[in-house]
Amino acid sequence: MPARDLPGELDAFLKAHDESLIEFRRDLHAHPELGFVEHRTTERIATRLAEAGLVPTTLPRGTGLICDIGSGDGPIVALRADIDALPLPDEKDVSYRSTIPGVCHACGHDVHTTVVLGTGLFLAGQAAAGLLPGRVRLIFQPAEEVMPGGALKVLEAGGISGVDRIFGLHCDPRLTVGKIGLRVGPITGACDKVSVRVAGPGGHTARPHLTADLVFALAKIVTELPAALSRRVDPRSSLSLVWGRVQAGSVANAIPDDGLAEGTIRCLDEQAWHEAPDLFKALLDSVAMAYGVEAEMNYVRGVPPTINEPASVQMLRDAAGQVLGPDAAVPTPQSLGGEDFGWYLESVPGAYARLGVRAPDETRQVDIHQGTFDVDERCIAAGVRVLAATALTALWDGCHATDRDSAEPVNV
Repeated sequence: MPARDLPGELDAFLKAHDESLIEFRRDLHAHPELGFVEHRTTERIATRLAEAGLVPTTLPRGTGLICDIGSGDGPIVALRADIDALPLPDEKDVSYRSTIPGVCHACGHDVHTTVVLGTGLFLAGQAAAGLLPGRVRLIFQPAEEVMPGGALKVLEAGGISGVDRIFGLHCDPRLTVGKIGLRVGPITGACDKVSVRVAGPGGHTARPHLTADLVFALAKIVTELPAALSRRVDPRSSLSLVWGRVQAGSVANAIPDDGLAEGTIRCLDEQAWHEAPDLFKALLDSVAMAYGVEAEMNYVRGVPPTINEPASVQMLRDAAGQVLGPDAAVPTPQSLGGEDFGWYLESVPGAYARLGVRAPDETRQVDIHQGTFDVDERCIAAGVRVLAATALTALWDGCHATDRDSAEPVNV
């Protein structure tokens, strides 16, 4: 990257725009929308981008949008934000509390959206000054909370055609504002949903030998499958089957004729993720056969593991050091939580980081996906600084485009 005072340029930009970005985030927080119905959110983003002279394009389904900054045949770096909220009531007593009953931004997507918007506005100024050696593609993605994730709709629309690298941030209340959590390799796990319906003839609990003891068989499925799966794959894959719902019968003295178990399968290894459905089915059939019941599996593919590329993580680390300080980048642990950013990383290199959002003096432990979740809004400026510096680093130093024929227009 050419010699320049990027921290100073960001200081000047944020001095002029910080208050409006906080207002934008609060407006989104007060008007949350669930996956694939983010019409107001999409319109608000598009309006702000258009006011900056950019040309956003709404995705075919009507929510979410894509916007390119810059032009020419240089490399393309994508920045992704997820824009949907969660079906949870907002339990905070703040002026920007959700006005939509039973819906709130409890995962920080309002922050992610505002950070990428602010980054885009800053980079639009850079492009106007001739300081972008390529393009930055802003992806405001719908329905991250909807399995298998709105990222697939972005991919179907050609949203990462020609993209050389992609980056994203996620709020982390374990980290204080000004810290960026980084990790090479898997940072979040694959997540699939599975349900098992067990059927048998039913009967009296006094005579289990004359029928199939369905509850006992279901209990064996619930207990033996997690153990068997953990012994059939490399333990380093962290394959985990956890049941969330088990249901069978209605009275104490009757063996029911059907039962249900539902849960999730998570892992950090891509190969194990691909092999999991067939392995699960084989183990299920063997247990069911042993107890004389029929077992039907419904396996719903969710999201792959999010696997960070080393060079992209280093770009984030260098950027954080440049604009937040030498101690800003810190190691972050792996999580088995699902994140559909992994779909992008199956196609192009990139990295996903964790954005510190906790106030330095905050002592409460508030996690995401809770109605009490909120952030120290200084995290917005920190996120803008990091993503802007990362995009510029990737454009100037990290993307070596040898064949730009693949840089087709976005198919929307």
